[in-house]
Amino acid sequence: MNHRWETPASVWQEDERSGEFALLATEGLGRIDWRDHARGRLPDVAHLLGASLPVACDCAPIFPEGFAFCPHCGRSLLRLPGTPARQPGWWGPGMDAQLPRHVPHGLPVTSLALGDSLEERPAAPHVGRPDLALPAPPNAQCVFAASHYGFPEQRLLALAHTRGVLQYWDPLAGLWHVMTPDDGAASLAFTASAYAWLPVLEPRRGEVAIVPTSSGLQRLWINPVSETYRTEPVLEAPLVAAPGAMRRHIACLIGPAADMNGTVRLWSARSDLLEIEEYACPDLPRAGWSRPIGYDGRLFWLHQQGQLAWRPGAPPLFTPWPPGWQPRLDFGGPTQSRDGRLWQIGHDGQGYSFLELGADRPESAPIDGARLGFANFLFRRGHPVLDEPWSGEHVEDPNQDDTLVLPLLRGFNNNRSQPSGLVLRFHKYTGRAEDALEARVLPRTTVEWIGRRNVILDEVVRLSRPLDCLPFVYAGCLWLHHPDWNQIRGWRLEEPA
Repeated sequence: MNHRWETPASVWQEDERSGEFALLATEGLGRIDWRDHARGRLPDVAHLLGASLPVACDCAPIFPEGFAFCPHCGRSLLRLPGTPARQPGWWGPGMDAQLPRHVPHGLPVTSLALGDSLEERPAAPHVGRPDLALPAPPNAQCVFAASHYGFPEQRLLALAHTRGVLQYWDPLAGLWHVMTPDDGAASLAFTASAYAWLPVLEPRRGEVAIVPTSSGLQRLWINPVSETYRTEPVLEAPLVAAPGAMRRHIACLIGPAADMNGTVRLWSARSDLLEIEEYACPDLPRAGWSRPIGYDGRLFWLHQQGQLAWRPGAPPLFTPWPPGWQPRLDFGGPTQSRDGRLWQIGHDGQGYSFLELGADRPESAPIDGARLGFANFLFRRGHPVLDEPWSGEHVEDPNQDDTLVLPLLRGFNNNRSQPSGLVLRFHKYTGRAEDALEARVLPRTTVEWIGRRNVILDEVVRLSRPLDCLPFVYAGCLWLHHPDWNQIRGWRLEEPA
């Protein structure tokens, strides 16, 4: 007969003939498909469950949680920890909940101390190389999340949101797995506007995030054992823009319903999904919004036609841009002046200028050329702008006049007098910034960390669509992904154990 083993979190069955163990059920993961499980995946499953692995015996490839010795031969086993990991997760450059309130949330800014490690590398003009590489996920146009999701170890997910494909990285097997939706799971596709999800800070086992989909907000759960995922509806309505969070509230733009005469609405609720409110927003565009930016107690969604600002408990306010003025949303995002106001760069047909956000009568400040960046991390051509957004650039090296710097990620650090972060530098480029960010092929680009020391991390030949470059942090490394690359380039932030 088969023997049944019950642990605090799981139920296992021991086969009487082979002596091998099969997982029947485990807390939070729903249906378990063990029969088709490849042996190559068992080490990853053991690390996720906190189960035990053989060291010197061949009696079984995996043992239930808590087993210190093989029940057949008595040899010792590798007993893995079963407590959830506490290392900080990564949900995209704009989803760092640890940033202070005076830093805009929703822009590519992180509180992780990346520069403390990267600046120990040889400084420019030395050209570095990546320390390691990951294969690109099969569906390469994606966003990344690295978290423990209630498991003992951190894992990496890649969501191809334009196709609704969820991919799971198995670090022990060195493979990407495409996860299969459970019966009744909603499609994860979302293409109406820029993507942003709402991470769960204290997740239950398998809980990932609240994600936007074309049919509404869904709570996403993963089952890495069976390589499946499921969803739970949070809001069933067509989404117009990605959700955002402001303190204890979440909000998103939803599309017109049959009883609303085609009116876009702003839906909001407390984080516990109580106190739901809806506000009609006549004449709002139904696609093309930026991901929300949280600052000064308000959420901002930006669009080519105007800005929408919302404060919890108050109606949203849509303000069209001044006549003839068009924002340059691809240049990075809003930045701050020294008095704490937010400014968006744009062009009025004659020249560039900054326009104040969130004001009834916004001020403008003309500038003498394009500036790329966000959140005080600004560059004019190849030189940083260190004072007000409209101040002149700080020229340290005149040889950088014929380069163009595109910031990708700012590392926030209160102890630094000037911003630092990850950038792309386009060499021998004197054309318009707009052209460089579109389909033009850039002959030589360097990946650099700019801070107390400027470090060249890598060199890229013939780069196109630089805005598709996506940095993320996972497993103690800084990674840089581009859909055209076969491998994701990585640089260690910690000494290897």
